Amino acid sequence: MIRKARVKDVKTIKDMVNGYAKEGLMLARSYSELYESIRDFYVYETDGEVIGCCALHVMWEDLAEILSFAVKPEYQNNGIGSELLNTCLEDEHALDVGTVFTLTCIPEFFEKREFNRVEKSSLPHKIWNGCIKCPKFPECDEIPLVRKLR
Repeated sequence: MIRKARVKDVKTIKDMVNGYAKEGLMLARSYSELYESIRDFYVYETDGEVIGCCALHVMWEDLAEILSFAVKPEYQNNGIGSELLNTCLEDEHALDVGTVFTLTCIPEFFEKREFNRVEKSSLPHKIWNGCIKCPKFPECDEIPLVRKLR
């Protein structure tokens, strides 16, 4: 079941996201960042356990970012990631933002869902706020992808 994240989910989200961050696959998140952005998050819950998360963060009137997108390893390849992403894209549609982007080490997942690779320089400067906090900056290996929804 997918639902909006709750404050009580923050520890699980942090553990999941930061587990992948330790492997260099995504940006680590602090408790402070997660509590401040909890309204951006959706979680996938099964049998009372949160096993996946994804956030849609509105950057500007025509731009939103998919971030902190994670599914526990033992639950991958079961469609959970697709369901979470689709939920965020439905939210984007309801908000009428128009363009969604992500930075990822796994571009193929997004390319199968109509995201297209772009040059980082084509994205607005405001996206670099998160990049500056990243330990990989400025030698980032994440690939930027964009999906125009209108």
